[in-house]
Amino acid sequence: MSQPTAHEQLAGIAVRAMRERGFDPEFPHDALAQAAGLTDVPADGVPLRDLRELPWCSIDNDDSKDLDQLSVAEPLAGGAARVLVAIADVDAAVARDSPVDRHAAVNTTSVYTPARVFPMLPPRLSTDLTSLNEHADRLALVVDLTVAAAGTIEAEDVYAARVRNQAHLVYDDVDRFLSDRGPLPQPAIILAQLRLQDDIAQALSQRRHELGALNFELADARVTFDGDRLRGLQPVLPNRAKALIENLMIASNGVVARFLDRHGSASIRRVVHAPARWDRIVALAAAQGTPLPATPSAPALARFLTARKAADPDDFPELSNAIVKLVGAGEYLVDTPSTDAPGHFALAVKDYAHSTAPNRRYPDLLTQRLLKAVLRREPAPYSVAALTALARLCTQREDDANRVERQVRKSAAAMLIVDRVGQRFPAIVTGASPKGTYVRTLAPHVEGRVVRGERGLDTGDRIMVQLIDVNVERGFIDFAC
Repeated sequence: MSQPTAHEQLAGIAVRAMRERGFDPEFPHDALAQAAGLTDVPADGVPLRDLRELPWCSIDNDDSKDLDQLSVAEPLAGGAARVLVAIADVDAAVARDSPVDRHAAVNTTSVYTPARVFPMLPPRLSTDLTSLNEHADRLALVVDLTVAAAGTIEAEDVYAARVRNQAHLVYDDVDRFLSDRGPLPQPAIILAQLRLQDDIAQALSQRRHELGALNFELADARVTFDGDRLRGLQPVLPNRAKALIENLMIASNGVVARFLDRHGSASIRRVVHAPARWDRIVALAAAQGTPLPATPSAPALARFLTARKAADPDDFPELSNAIVKLVGAGEYLVDTPSTDAPGHFALAVKDYAHSTAPNRRYPDLLTQRLLKAVLRREPAPYSVAALTALARLCTQREDDANRVERQVRKSAAAMLIVDRVGQRFPAIVTGASPKGTYVRTLAPHVEGRVVRGERGLDTGDRIMVQLIDVNVERGFIDFAC
């Protein structure tokens, strides 16, 4: 019997990791039957505009088939612009408490591992009927905003529409075009759209950074394969097209949160609190010669990060990773018109509700149902208590998904360095708590735990470590100082 390939071995590890974390890695029969029985996604009572003739385009990863959003823009007088973001109407095909919805409510997110993707929705939906595929008519919720030249949002609205993707583009191609490093074989109207949308995104970004948005450049690496053979870890580089989409999505999520609030609806907000470990951030900045205030200040931290990127761009990704760890993870909280949920510390926005990826994230599907209830002038489909329980679940499942993805990446990394036990590597401490001390080596980018000599280490410290053991099946990579 032949040995499993690296791809097959990692896929098996991913399935086991999913089950250990309480995920269901396979769709139940009734969910698959529900998806297979659909031939179209019918309109469901929300008033629709017909926007199919606009030059919509999608920009996503080269292997993405679950297209959640499109964008289009037009210039206005005085340097302003109007931008529309269309979000796939997943709720029209996935009724609340239906078999597909029940499965989605278990996993609450798509899980992306190097060897296998575990989509939240059956592919019949997420890559077909509820995906905004090229040259296909689709139902969508549209976020409509007017952006001034200074990056402020001057007008905003949300409504439903029929849309048609005129061009399915990928990040790397658009990045080369926007950076003037290569042509993009698209009609002139699409090329003009990309330039205009990039200008709008940069204005939005500049405005947020003036308010204290944190500028990170993370030292990430992507597992790559050559067929079924594990090839290596490829650095993930900054990408202008990704920044374009990120800025439009951040703005759209703010519009959605405020829309629900204005119409008296509760919402699930995405929140990142002020850092609990601000003292360690202060210490890292002081080591670079920059004093920070004693209490958390996003604008002060943003200025420090901008200065460090200019002063030492090669080291900036490592500093970014350390600060991201210290800022901490986000969570989902319920906000109502009579309460005041915290904002997003890292993005420097007060109103923020995940809404732009309903094929991939359950909070976005919940938000979509709240929006459509407003548009139909119907009562909210969930009580505040129910939303609170769902927000808590989605936060936990997101953490679980991150652990699964991290475990499989580490299993892949363990495969790559299993023959390097005993070697020493320069590394940076990425986390230090009573649960353990973790490091990432600088070349190659491999994460693991310090199991000997970790006393006194803290996030951001630069150290030398020795690789002493690996376990491919469990994704364990152990170091000693």
